[in-house]
Amino acid sequence: MRAIVFMDVFQISNGTSWLVNRALPDFKTYGGLILNTVYGGMNPRAVKTAIYYGDGAKFISLGAHSTYFQAAREGRMDDGKFVPLSKLYPKFKTEELARAIRIPLDRAPGPELDEILQLIASNPHMYMNTGHVSVEEAIRLVDLAEEYGIQKVLVASAVTKVAAMEQLEYMADKGAFIEYTLAAYTHTTPIPKTHYYVEREYASIDEGREEGPKGGIRLVAEQIQELGADHCIIATDFGVYTLPEPVEGLREFIACLLDLGIPVEDIRKLVKTNPERLLGLDQFR
Repeated sequence: MRAIVFMDVFQISNGTSWLVNRALPDFKTYGGLILNTVYGGMNPRAVKTAIYYGDGAKFISLGAHSTYFQAAREGRMDDGKFVPLSKLYPKFKTEELARAIRIPLDRAPGPELDEILQLIASNPHMYMNTGHVSVEEAIRLVDLAEEYGIQKVLVASAVTKVAAMEQLEYMADKGAFIEYTLAAYTHTTPIPKTHYYVEREYASIDEGREEGPKGGIRLVAEQIQELGADHCIIATDFGVYTLPEPVEGLREFIACLLDLGIPVEDIRKLVKTNPERLLGLDQFR
């Protein structure tokens, strides 16, 4: 293992990587920015700061909990039924959904998104992570990346797990990497893991929607085989207290995929070659 990428829903994680890199000089860590509402959502200033903060951002994500698609579907069990937070708590709808990130599908990007895309394009060492947007929004971002000259795009696992195969093929054909994370298919999937909101009543499960992931890791293996390992990356999205350490999670993910028939040479692409390309690392080490 050559490197680890930190993601943090609350802060610019390249500050953490800056500290780790100085404590462990023989190992490399990277960080970046998730455009959640703690940073004002679609905020170009936050992106500018992230680019130069610590060791510099390696990625910009278009939101996690703070995308409209994600926030509108987070909810809780109420009287045995899954109910979105926006229906349980009107204040959530007016305060959180109103600030959530939405990607325009049929019009030009607004000034904030336009500036953010230009910033990513002008810093080719970074990659764009689609974030937890809808599949249609992710496709739009992949198209915009091509239009703006953004060289590296990662389709977030939150998109992958609800996308149709033809949609994944379209984005892969455009040059985007398709991400699969083990956290989407574990025993903790239907329980709160991040607790993004400080309001206790907003502790939610985000898998109550009908289009949640089905098929488990077997489906992941089948999709990787159909898309081709050259277009895919696997990760864990671990690091929360209800799951093992990320390194152990990656070992488990690899073991499962090997058992499901993914060849060793393809595993190497999924965990080494393709991440090296995304991070701009020398592949001859």
